[in-house]
Amino acid sequence: MDAQALKAHFFDVRKTTENLVAPLSAEDAQIQSMPDASPAKWHLAHSTWLYETFILKAYDPDHPVFDEDFHYLFNSYYEAEGPRHPRPQRGLLSRPSLQTVMDYRRATDNRMADFLDQMSAHPQWPRIAALITLGCHHEQQHQELLLTDIKHALSCNPTAPTYAPSFPKMITQAPEARWVKMTGGLKKIGHDGTGFAFDNEGPQHQIWLHDHALHNRLVTTADYLQFIEDGGYRTPTLWLSEGWDWVNRHHASAPLYWTQSKDGDWSIFTLYGRQPINWAEPVCHLNLYEADAFATWAGARLPREDELECATLLAMQDDDEAKRKAAIIASHRLHPAPAQLPQNRRMDADDNPSLLQLAGEVWSWTSSSYGPYPGFQPSPGAIGEYNGKFMCNQYVLKGASCLTPAKHWRPSYRNFFPAHAQWQFTGLRLAKDI
Repeated sequence: MDAQALKAHFFDVRKTTENLVAPLSAEDAQIQSMPDASPAKWHLAHSTWLYETFILKAYDPDHPVFDEDFHYLFNSYYEAEGPRHPRPQRGLLSRPSLQTVMDYRRATDNRMADFLDQMSAHPQWPRIAALITLGCHHEQQHQELLLTDIKHALSCNPTAPTYAPSFPKMITQAPEARWVKMTGGLKKIGHDGTGFAFDNEGPQHQIWLHDHALHNRLVTTADYLQFIEDGGYRTPTLWLSEGWDWVNRHHASAPLYWTQSKDGDWSIFTLYGRQPINWAEPVCHLNLYEADAFATWAGARLPREDELECATLLAMQDDDEAKRKAAIIASHRLHPAPAQLPQNRRMDADDNPSLLQLAGEVWSWTSSSYGPYPGFQPSPGAIGEYNGKFMCNQYVLKGASCLTPAKHWRPSYRNFFPAHAQWQFTGLRLAKDI
């Protein structure tokens, strides 16, 4: 990407972030509702801190630092960059104000505009361009995190406030859940080196995939309700040991954001406020324990990350345009939507079911521990702390959510979270051995 194209991309990403916080008040932007989440104000500042720290300060000796305290306040986990404010206490930072953070963004954006105009002839331009591109993808990650975090914060308000105006509910019948046979063999997974990827997506390598089957669609809220009504949260034999401990410690009986009224009606908190549950949409906000217990109850298992990656690659190469489109991210929404069959395919006549919802509704839990691929090497310096240091006690999620920026995702993308995490847009697809 040349300097002008990169500059346009940079400002498009920056504008998108500010559009996402536009509906928020200063008070909204201050809230940190739990230690795993961060205030919107912090996301705005931290995504700016990365450009200032790893690009402007590193390559522009005349860069005027906006505020020396920001290096401590808005560092996330880069140990090589020095001490930082504790993550669970980010919501206590009433100062700097939201306006000061926005001023910080403006000042940094202006410096980046001048920097991009001047540095395209720099002998280290390829390295600089790569860092700016990384910064843009880093900010896109924070766009998704910002929305998931504000959703959790607003859910804590008993008046159930809305982030966005209500949207027309798509109350549809989900396609029948059917098994799609997937042929194994020698396959390649991981990023092929074309275009941008995070370091944890490579290097591309060969794996042996066993024959297996995947459900043609994601597990729905109706599917999950059957699990609840069958005593899923009361049956210890369905759960991993840590999962059963989690159920008892949290008195869990339903997914995060689900509420049942005295009359027995279920509703769900969304970014559009509290809504009746659409029983055709994918179940969302499950942790790994819940996803695994459901799979066990259903007589199936969670897929492995290589199975989902290979399935997505296969679907995207399909000659059938409808099948190919089913594998890519849908238009940006703030809530997952029901699966839609390809045109001209009837539910009762689909002898060769398509794999639906492979990307763009919910992140799918896998049974794969998050670890390095063969030959993985983190980037040198502090920037190398981006992914590699978290390769312990995390699980891989594949497929992107409805909040994931479309140009940010690719089939090799490896999201990862600890097993207890619920507040992200996480669900599941069933798999089985054949």
